[in-house]
This record gives sequence, C-alpha cells and structure tokens, in this order.
Amino acid sequence: MSGGLEAFIRDMMPDITPDQLRELAEALPVIEHRRGTILVRQGDAAEDCYFVLKGCLRLFHTDEEGNEHTAELYTELQSLTIFESYKEGKPSPYSVECVEDCLLLEGDMQNEEEMNRKFPFLQDIVRSALESNLASGQMDMALFRSSSPERRYLQLLEKRPGLAGRVPQHQLASYLGITPESLSRLKKRLYGGKKQP
Repeated sequence: MSGGLEAFIRDMMPDITPDQLRELAEALPVIEHRRGTILVRQGDAAEDCYFVLKGCLRLFHTDEEGNEHTAELYTELQSLTIFESYKEGKPSPYSVECVEDCLLLEGDMQNEEEMNRKFPFLQDIVRSALESNLASGQMDMALFRSSSPERRYLQLLEKRPGLAGRVPQHQLASYLGITPESLSRLKKRLYGGKKQP
C-alpha cells in the first residue's frame, strides 16, 4: 500500500489496527493505466469507481459541436464516482480520461459489496471521504463560478499547486471556462517574460 493511501486511511479511520490495514492492502484492486486511456465514455454506464494513488484523471463532457468541456481534475488521494451512472446503470453524462500515467484503486458494485462485507469499517472511510470531498467541492465550486477567469486561475494555483503544469493547456483552459488563447494572454499579463507555474 502506498504511504499516502495508508496515511489517508489512518486519518479517516484512526482506530484501524495494523492487521486490518495489512489485510485491506492485500485485498485492494490497484490497477495501472497509461496516459490517454479512456476509463468511461460519455453515454456508456460507468461500471467502476476510482481512487487516485498516482496520476491525474479528467472528468469531461463533449457537446453537440464536438467541443470538450473539462468539469473536474482528480489527483492523488481523490476519488471519482459518477454516482447516478455507477449506482443505477444510467448512461454517463461524462467521460473519464487519464491525463497522466495513473495508478488507481478501482472498484465495481460487486467488488464494493464484497469489500464492505469483508471490511465493514470501509463504509465509514468512504462516507467520511465523500462528505469531506462534497463539502469542500461545493464551496470551491461556488467561489470558482462567481470569480473572474484570472481569479479562477490564481485560486487553482493556490489551492492545487503543481496541477497547472500537469495538464495540457487546452484542457486547463476548458476547466477554467476560457479559451486556450485567453489563458495564454492571462498568463502573459500575470507573468510577463517570467517563468510560469
């Protein structure tokens, strides 16, 4: 088990025993994916949920004109589940792509039920993580949507240091809700000739 995941689990579940942690590590399905891999296609049912151990995932949708719109970026120790599609088998409104080579914990409904039976404390970890992600995500999204493009970019640099350099600029621009050209102009205005993040 990666040190980051171990720390995450201990943080969410301080009473977990070393034996439980070891047994859980042996049972978790860890899978590698190459950059560019599409894990979920828009319109298909999302059969898996993901927890990022290493790498970056992009959640996006494609409009009727074929333009991609990045909804969210997920990096280390973040989870991604397209709930309605995963839980109810409905067509996913989003696609999920590996922006980098990724190491992921992956689970499907059957695996989730088996893991919850074997490790009842997992439900508490998942619930705590979801509540934490939801609370911070709602607040961040409200601030994000009401901000100017420049403020959104600066917030991204502040709250998620290093992310801007990991994502292709056209995807970053899409995430910020601006064109790649606008992002270039914004960065030029902010940094002039200096090195950009």
